Amino acid sequence: MLQGLAASVLASVLFGALYYLAPLLVPLDGEQIFGWRVLMTLPFTSLLLRWRGEVPALRALLAQARSQARLAWLLLLSAALLGVQLWLFLWAPLQGRALPVSLGYFLLPLAMVLAGRLLYREQLSRLQWLATALAALGVAHELLRAGGMSWETWLVALGYTAYFVLRRQLRSDHLAGHWLDMALLLPAALWFVLRAPSALVLLAGQPHLWLLVPVLGLVSAVALALYMAASRLLPLGLFGLLSYVEPVLLALVALALGERIAPAQWPTYGPIFAAVALLVLDGALRLRRPRT
Repeated sequence: MLQGLAASVLASVLFGALYYLAPLLVPLDGEQIFGWRVLMTLPFTSLLLRWRGEVPALRALLAQARSQARLAWLLLLSAALLGVQLWLFLWAPLQGRALPVSLGYFLLPLAMVLAGRLLYREQLSRLQWLATALAALGVAHELLRAGGMSWETWLVALGYTAYFVLRRQLRSDHLAGHWLDMALLLPAALWFVLRAPSALVLLAGQPHLWLLVPVLGLVSAVALALYMAASRLLPLGLFGLLSYVEPVLLALVALALGERIAPAQWPTYGPIFAAVALLVLDGALRLRRPRT
């Protein structure tokens, strides 16, 4: 449990760093950044795969896919679901659509808690139920304040939930399965990098990108590996609730940079901040139980 909690929180911190790294990669557009992210992430993920000793698990998954056509198609679907999310995450800040995507991440934990309850009969503690209720209250206020939800919001909330449920059904919710997802995205990544105007030309003319693009790959590889590890180590409902840490961290960083939460937004952020605090308290109590 402790490893899963630590992996989830650290992944959220690194995803927050990625969100703010995207605007620094201009003049690359969202599709080109997605392409470079996949190309730079895969080598680091390969090193992690070998370091963790999961190469045999990858070989077993590939052998199973070769003998089962249905599994092969579902693995392609898994990669496609992940690819859309990776693209949207870096596309949104460049297109002024960060708010709808952030709202999707606020809704995502509730969707995963519901999926965990309905599909896996997962039980939540009283504090976790209270955290869910507080988070739902904050999200409901944001829905009323914003006047509805965009396609980006629905894509994050429902798309990521479908992705994690599918990985559990396929039993590919490990680093080897994640590596395969990234490898299957290589053709799309190469297309976005090489299509006109070529991202290689833009990269050659922008020396600062020579450092930022590898950093993008390293941070992305570690963040995704930790995120996938947390999805495997934690119950789906708790994993979903911990996903609130990421948008809350984004809000805190924004405050540190000088932005302010408007008075009308506090009924949204206040209950969600309280929900995260309850999750921290619940995790601390769970860690103390074995010792006592």
